[in-house]
Amino acid sequence: MSLLESLASLLFPPHCAFCGKPGVYGVCSECEKALPYCKTPLHERAEIGACLAPLKYEGIVREALLNYKFHAGQSRCTGFGDVLAQAVAEHFGGEFDIVTYVPVSKKRKQERGYDQSYLLARETCRHWSVAPETLLQKTKDNVAQSSLSSREERQKNVVGAYVAVNEDKIKGQRILLIDDILTTGATLREAARVLREAGAEKVICATLAAADED
Repeated sequence: MSLLESLASLLFPPHCAFCGKPGVYGVCSECEKALPYCKTPLHERAEIGACLAPLKYEGIVREALLNYKFHAGQSRCTGFGDVLAQAVAEHFGGEFDIVTYVPVSKKRKQERGYDQSYLLARETCRHWSVAPETLLQKTKDNVAQSSLSSREERQKNVVGAYVAVNEDKIKGQRILLIDDILTTGATLREAARVLREAGAEKVICATLAAADED
């Protein structure tokens, strides 16, 4: 461990991404056993196909993700990435060439101080010694999907919200698209559509957790 890493550990001691147990890098052994894993981690959503989500968006997972997104809990991304990387390796191994993420708007990133999906993608990619590529830009500062209750509202809210960037890296590629939570799939559907229209050969999706569709 470098001097800088040692200093960071002293100032910001590691803790379990889910229960907050100190002295743990990633996920503690108790949480590994107790997390609400999805019996069927491949979730079908219209116009997306199978989206990988290893955990249920409930209990300790829901609390951890809310803290991650809305209460400066970005340090949790290491443990989240550990869980997602393992699930991707098990279910999507060899099926993608490049990894990207669903970005937040510039305004939302300035308010929050970070992009939660980018951090999740970065920590997931760390296990494969690669880095996620920025292939999408959010140009529409729409209201948060979590504030909308109906499927129709969510679908309308994200239409035209994303544009493709770095298109030379998209054409002909099999892309793994990462986001934090799967609900109706409206956000992933729109983001995947933009990537396909920019020339992606294939887009597969993965999130840390899945909520009930209704």
